[in-house]
Amino acid sequence: MGELSGKTILVGVTGGIAAYKTPNLVSLLVQKGADVHVLLTENAKNIIPPVPFEALTGNRCLSSPFERSDPPVIHHIALAKKADLVIIAPASADVIGKCAGGIADDMLTSTILACQCPIYFAPAMNDRMYINPIVQENMEKLRRHGWRQIDPVSGHLACGTDGLGKMPDPRELYQHIRRELACPHDMAGVKLLVTAGATREPIDPVRYITNHSSGRMGCAVAEAAMLRGADVTLVAAGLEVEPPPFVTVVRAMSAEEMFAAVTARAPEMDLIVKSAAVADYTPAETAAHKIKKSGGDLSLPLKRTKDILAFLGEHKKEGQLLCGFSMETENLLENSRKKLVKKNLDMIAANSLNTPGAGFQGETNVLTLITREEEVPLPLMGKFEAAMELLTRLMAMRSERKA
Repeated sequence: MGELSGKTILVGVTGGIAAYKTPNLVSLLVQKGADVHVLLTENAKNIIPPVPFEALTGNRCLSSPFERSDPPVIHHIALAKKADLVIIAPASADVIGKCAGGIADDMLTSTILACQCPIYFAPAMNDRMYINPIVQENMEKLRRHGWRQIDPVSGHLACGTDGLGKMPDPRELYQHIRRELACPHDMAGVKLLVTAGATREPIDPVRYITNHSSGRMGCAVAEAAMLRGADVTLVAAGLEVEPPPFVTVVRAMSAEEMFAAVTARAPEMDLIVKSAAVADYTPAETAAHKIKKSGGDLSLPLKRTKDILAFLGEHKKEGQLLCGFSMETENLLENSRKKLVKKNLDMIAANSLNTPGAGFQGETNVLTLITREEEVPLPLMGKFEAAMELLTRLMAMRSERKA
């Protein structure tokens, strides 16, 4: 089952040269399980014919609301009723103007006027056309009426110049659709702070102390919360993965930087999930220049870093939930529960480096979610699925406390 299974998506294609990219978007939507219907303008047919879209979707590609069928169907109304989302990619200046003026003279514009689902549009045109005040006013009008604009990017345009007006890559367009449809938005209105990755404690301008954390678990929590509608801030140290889209990313490479970034933002958060692997110790002094190799051994004095989790537990505001992570190599439950109590946490996600499939670097994890009342062992699962389960239990705890 794809993450868009059961969803009906209408893809409008207008007469911009960027239409050659749209089959890749349609293919991706179909692969994710969506029922996709493509609506071509007459001008779009000059760029790309209906055949590729029909082959990809298994659905007839319509251009006119007056096309006959057996049994008779009012096509634009039928499609509008079952659509979960509409995306126009590319959206030409012509069609943007028609939609802004309420003109419905073809299948695409007639269908859109009958839709009550989210509508996205990705403007793509020459840079001079894009910055034209009339085009800008038309786009502003659509946004004012709730349409979601996916901004173009700068690059080499079909006319041979470089400028703003390129349609984004289909994978980027897909992320907008995924955010809208992949998950119920049960976390809408929730402010969540997540930390991820391995801190780096500088020894000199060349070397640092770090650990094996890749940041995958924290990024999975951020991505899952974003898809569920939360307002997510990701405080990231060293990552081996790209941060998810549509989250606010704050870089904090050292333990000291992370302490400052997290504590400054914590008071406004509803949920905090501390999954970063923060160094417990840092060099007492950082050398201004590269330390040269000598004939003897080197002793490196270390000092304790500030305990971010303990600080958050001491300063937790009313109604805020705080979840930490505990990586252990022995006495997993006992050590994790002590940490839960000592640092005034609401939940701790414990895992053992000795458990196959758990720990650093990998795509999977084996978590035990510990609260004051219970211990819930989760099976081996992908880190994204584990993140979903962790968030579900935090949201349930939040609802119980509100009640």
